[in-house]
Amino acid sequence: MKLNPKRFYYLLLVTVGLAIVLLLAGAYVGNSLLKTKSKDVASNRKKSMVLEEKQRQLNKAKADIKKYQDLAAIAKDIVPQDKDQAQTIREVVNIASANGIKLGTITFPVSSLGDNKIPHSQLKKVASIPGVYSLDITVQSDSKTPPSFTNFSRFLEGLEHNRRTALVSGISLQPEKGDPSKLSFTLTLSEYIKP
Repeated sequence: MKLNPKRFYYLLLVTVGLAIVLLLAGAYVGNSLLKTKSKDVASNRKKSMVLEEKQRQLNKAKADIKKYQDLAAIAKDIVPQDKDQAQTIREVVNIASANGIKLGTITFPVSSLGDNKIPHSQLKKVASIPGVYSLDITVQSDSKTPPSFTNFSRFLEGLEHNRRTALVSGISLQPEKGDPSKLSFTLTLSEYIKP
């Protein structure tokens, strides 16, 4: 087959056309591959950033644990680990005696011991501190020997500095009719416990 200029021209046109089609197809396939790889790179970059943030938070948490370890030990020493009611009563009575106050009654909430559904009988969870519970205690003065306001104030201060009765959550005062400088009282105390 002899190649004349006209056939050569058509062959050249077909070759150029085919080259253009192959070039466009190659560009399209290449562009698709680049988009796929770009999405993979962006996804991996995002995962890397998430992992870096988690690593940063982990390092911060580890540093916080070291930083607050002494505070946790102090809190463990300060917050009682048990609800030893006898010890609590002894401490309240000792504070009262030290301040010249005679107590009438010290009561605790009704216990539901033996009920397996209630693991910490008499205790209420402290909402803002996980793992810490509070126990309400009601203390009444002896109505026959009401204390003076000064003694009562010192008694309150002693209770607030005691590790078992650090919060006085309610006070009810009743001045004596014959001597207003003396008063009967009912206190609601909160004991914090971390069992």
